[in-house]
Amino acid sequence: MKLDPTKMKDWQIAEAAEENMKPVKQLAAELQLKEDEILLHGRQLAKIDYNKALERLGDRPSAKYIDVTAITPTPLGEGKSTTAVGLIDGLAKIGKSVTGALRQPSGGPTFNIKGSAAGGGLAQCIPLAPFSIRFTGDIDSITNAHNLAMVALTSRMQHERNYDDARLAKSNLKRLDIDPERIQMKWVMDFCAQSLRNIRIGMGGKMDGFEMDSGFAISVSSELMAILAIARDLPDLRQRIAKIVVAYDKKGGEVTTADLEVDGAMTAWMVDALNPSLVQTIEGNPVFIHAGPFANIAIGQSSIIADRLATKLSDYHVTESGFGADIGFEKFWNLKCRASGITPDAVVIVATIRALKMHGGGPTVKPGVPLAKEYVEENLELIEKGCPNLIAHIETVKKSGVKPVVCINSFYTDTEAEIELVRKVAVENGALAAASSHWLNGGDGAIELAEAVVAACEEENNFKFLYELEDPVRKQIELIAKEVYGADGVEYTPEATKKAEEIEANPDFKDFGTCMVKTHLSLSHDPDLKGRPKNFTLPIRDFMLYKGAGFIVPIAGAIKLMPGTASDPAYRHIDVDVKTGKVSGLF
Repeated sequence: MKLDPTKMKDWQIAEAAEENMKPVKQLAAELQLKEDEILLHGRQLAKIDYNKALERLGDRPSAKYIDVTAITPTPLGEGKSTTAVGLIDGLAKIGKSVTGALRQPSGGPTFNIKGSAAGGGLAQCIPLAPFSIRFTGDIDSITNAHNLAMVALTSRMQHERNYDDARLAKSNLKRLDIDPERIQMKWVMDFCAQSLRNIRIGMGGKMDGFEMDSGFAISVSSELMAILAIARDLPDLRQRIAKIVVAYDKKGGEVTTADLEVDGAMTAWMVDALNPSLVQTIEGNPVFIHAGPFANIAIGQSSIIADRLATKLSDYHVTESGFGADIGFEKFWNLKCRASGITPDAVVIVATIRALKMHGGGPTVKPGVPLAKEYVEENLELIEKGCPNLIAHIETVKKSGVKPVVCINSFYTDTEAEIELVRKVAVENGALAAASSHWLNGGDGAIELAEAVVAACEEENNFKFLYELEDPVRKQIELIAKEVYGADGVEYTPEATKKAEEIEANPDFKDFGTCMVKTHLSLSHDPDLKGRPKNFTLPIRDFMLYKGAGFIVPIAGAIKLMPGTASDPAYRHIDVDVKTGKVSGLF
């Protein structure tokens, strides 16, 4: 059966491709993984015992390491995961030994407007349905471990209210005297549920909990997800979980998961989640799926464990960072690479004609609404006006000391003149450039991109971080704001100023990195400012502290840790064939 993305939906392409996919045991064997390192989840999926595999493979040379990022996207996304998969298949087409590592899709966007993170067209991961729904249980483990901490917190508050010190002592409990106004965590679930952002819990009698304001965030924003992304092994995971600050007491002291004596049980939920999962592209190339944090509200990277494993199993390893280079790549550069000790040999910046036209002043792009004619007809003027956004991202990557490769992710409505204009701008600003039609043509369409990436990997690399961990947090923020976002400076609310001063005075935070919370729809904090905004000041309204992950988390502008569900969400179009059990409608 010929797979034609112009006539078939992603789920139809995946369903047809899955008829000929490799058994996962064969896929693992082709990677030279041993049978006792493969933890089967049925015929199509497996987790890999990373500990056993790394003990055996640790002395092998490491692969060339490539990160895939993007320009500032439209709300539709510009095909970054699709490009990562296409590049994997393109590298395989030119005879390279290649692996990939992607994030696990969250149920929030999968059932909302963005869809799964499996890629698309002929550049996607299969099997699509289990990849997009349930998978091997990692997000469920994070959700349960996180909510167990909230159970421990709220039950402890109830018991301390109801019991005197003598009765607490009978249960071997000391009074933590938790301040209900300084709870640092909310409950989590892996959907976009705006009605649960702010709730009141514990209503009823004294046996019904502690009454207070609370709420829900999305599971992938949990600190546990950030910890899964950066943990190196089980001892590291265990230590980090014990440091999570759940609340503060009435004297201002930290109340951690260790204080609540729930850290061990939380780790028990997370043990299996430490093993990365293995899937394949439509063309049968191996991709590890591990961790799934968003980049606008979290670190936005697949796991260090997946990269450590994959770089010992291939000659080229491709990973991706969420959203644009201002968010995902910046965190890859200054947080993930610092924690892993693995640095990139090349960075791919995905650009689309559609996004460049939007940044050049094109009509508003909205999910579920047909594109205006400007986006499907040749318009060189709009592209030229939008290219400063691309140039900003090229400059950001170059500041890391790594060669950027601009991938012009071609849509079939793009014209030759439009593509050549973007190529010219990219090259003039110090990047390599390649047009790629992987969505339409799979690995064959990504050969030019693959060759450009191989060439970039051979160029001299002078990788360096943007800031040092010893820098005060406000210096770190200023460097990111000015050098990456293009801001004139930073301003803080009084509350944020007070917290920044406390952080800088506390030696516990002297080696923490900065994990910005910011909109992905603009280089600035304002999603309505397109192109390359100038003459703005970055507003920091608050801080969160992820002590287990080792992150200081400044919050820029108005952004929610629980996204909302749109009026025409994807779940309206997802169904199951009751005779075969096959899922339809995923994208």
